[in-house]
Amino acid sequence: MKKIAIIAKVHDPRCLGVAEELIDWLTQREIVPRVEEHLSKQLRHPGLAESAESSEVATGADLVVVLGGDGTLIAACRMVGSREVPILGVNLGSLGFLTEITLDEMYPAMERCLAGDFEVSQRMMLLAQVLRGGEQIERHRVLNDAVINKGALARIVDMETSVDGRHLTTFKADGLIVCTPTGSTGYSLSANGPIIHPGLNCISITPICPHTLTNRPLVVGAEASIAIRIDAQEDEAVFLTLDGQVGVKLICGDQVHIRKSDHVARLVQSRSKDYFSVLRAKLKWGER
Repeated sequence: MKKIAIIAKVHDPRCLGVAEELIDWLTQREIVPRVEEHLSKQLRHPGLAESAESSEVATGADLVVVLGGDGTLIAACRMVGSREVPILGVNLGSLGFLTEITLDEMYPAMERCLAGDFEVSQRMMLLAQVLRGGEQIERHRVLNDAVINKGALARIVDMETSVDGRHLTTFKADGLIVCTPTGSTGYSLSANGPIIHPGLNCISITPICPHTLTNRPLVVGAEASIAIRIDAQEDEAVFLTLDGQVGVKLICGDQVHIRKSDHVARLVQSRSKDYFSVLRAKLKWGER
């Protein structure tokens, strides 16, 4: 590996310190470190590493190292975009589902990556598009979920939903979560959605507080195309939230189209833990 990109939670002093140590470690091995521009502005010696805009930080990189938590890693997946560069997530917060590598494991994991001795978990992503009057106004790739929800004072939203052009139902609910298997342990889980192993290729549709109690979460195939038409009053606030980080205001008649992305996120796996051990620890299974 000749060039490694670094993305960190810039508001966390601990992440900044680790980033500076990692830059020194890479430089000593004659590897070019590249940092995201917001991180570069926070470093004591920014000249030691290349700086790049968020959308370009992964360009030409052989590996992306993410310092922070799951939220930072999810944002990094969008920065990497279609490049499918392997991402090593280092957890500097509470135990995360995605950032499997601990700080103590970081440098041994880096050594293995430099030697090409590592495995990746390929995570399915979704492509979400917003159409208004038949014209696309927004287009985003997400790792976890695309969520339609109402504002604090809005009434129940009507969401006319179809799968592969066939009418499913009109959900009358506070919102609707469309998520990947990776995202099934996020917002969808709190809305009683199913836990789905990340190795599966499928999409979960979970209503939020549905008016009809028989509206239950539904899992469809990964190749399904989901279309949701919004029916709301002009003065009501309805939003599409992408990975919990990007928001789009919707109006009556807007259509949200969601399908599997042509690209995946490639996450470097920890050798000390597997998906089920993380699941047990995070959800405290077996504890009384």
